[in-house]
Amino acid sequence: MSEQGRPLNKRAIYERRRAARALAGASHDELAELWDAWENRPEVTYLRGPEAGLVMVQGRIGGTGDRFNLGEATVTRATVMLHGCGLDDGASGTSYILGSHPGHAGLAAVFDALLAVPAQHDRVLAEVIEPLERRQAERDAAAHSDARSTVVDFFTVSREHE
Repeated sequence: MSEQGRPLNKRAIYERRRAARALAGASHDELAELWDAWENRPEVTYLRGPEAGLVMVQGRIGGTGDRFNLGEATVTRATVMLHGCGLDDGASGTSYILGSHPGHAGLAAVFDALLAVPAQHDRVLAEVIEPLERRQAERDAAAHSDARSTVVDFFTVSREHE
């Protein structure tokens, strides 16, 4: 179920995961820049947070073994409700950001809420999620290129024993 009480289909679940990944992977400055450029901004009310806490990170050896506690990680969460600017009922959005970043979590929750508004859905995808994904792909490609430049290939000659 969505936060608005409507059932989610597979496409909606995929898009929400995609958006959450892009929003969490963006920097606070990127989200602030996008929010500042957003025309006709709605009023934002915080329902929860932003507040930081700890979560237990679990791991599995080989991805299939028994779970074990790896350690704790700091996470910041926020939940907002939007009002005004053509929103009939208050749309709500939630975000969880790795680390202690209250501003980042708040802005990610705002864009998550806008994504839930049918009239804003396509705009958020086109103006926020897709540009963030492109920037993240560029950063990942640069990091991969930097890491690849340090790879050393060892060549060994084996001797045959008589």
